Amino acid sequence: MRIIGLTGGIASGKSTVSRALRELGAIVIDADEVAHSIVEPGKPAWEDIVDLFGAEILHEDHTINRDKLGGIVFDDLQLLQELNQITHPRVMEHFKQILQTIKADQPDAVVFIEVPLLYETHMERICDEVWVIWVDEEIQIERLIKRDSLGREDAIKRIDAQMNLDEKAKRANVVIDNRHSMEETIETATRYYKTILGQI
Repeated sequence: MRIIGLTGGIASGKSTVSRALRELGAIVIDADEVAHSIVEPGKPAWEDIVDLFGAEILHEDHTINRDKLGGIVFDDLQLLQELNQITHPRVMEHFKQILQTIKADQPDAVVFIEVPLLYETHMERICDEVWVIWVDEEIQIERLIKRDSLGREDAIKRIDAQMNLDEKAKRANVVIDNRHSMEETIETATRYYKTILGQI
């Protein structure tokens, strides 16, 4: 089994590439989906988060209001770190379980793990290689403002909470430039993926 880390910055275009890879037949495990599953009401991570932030960060159905929680933690990096300490180890454990299952069932599989904080959480250590989806910071800010209806200051806070995208690109095996059209980005990702298949 070959494990490829797929990362980038917030609003850099990871989801666009992961969708394209899925359509090509790749297995993609999404850290955000895993994170959602571990913070469902009543689960240990949910309980720890509610203990830390209080019930005011919950919707009426007791699910976590991610917008409200995000507004709190991106204004206080200490709280962001405490939230990450609650969620990241559990996400990592969940990933390892999924990967073990895939390896047992499909030992020759190519598996992408889509993890926004791949380097920050040291998950590159379980990867055979890493792909970074890159854009320059100004494009990243503009896309985040548009996507999440944020003010510029809030968008910059969210970007600054992650490792600099240029630094991620320096560490990567493959860098996909997503400053241009979606079609060009998908074409580049497809080419790299087909190269991987040809190596197996």
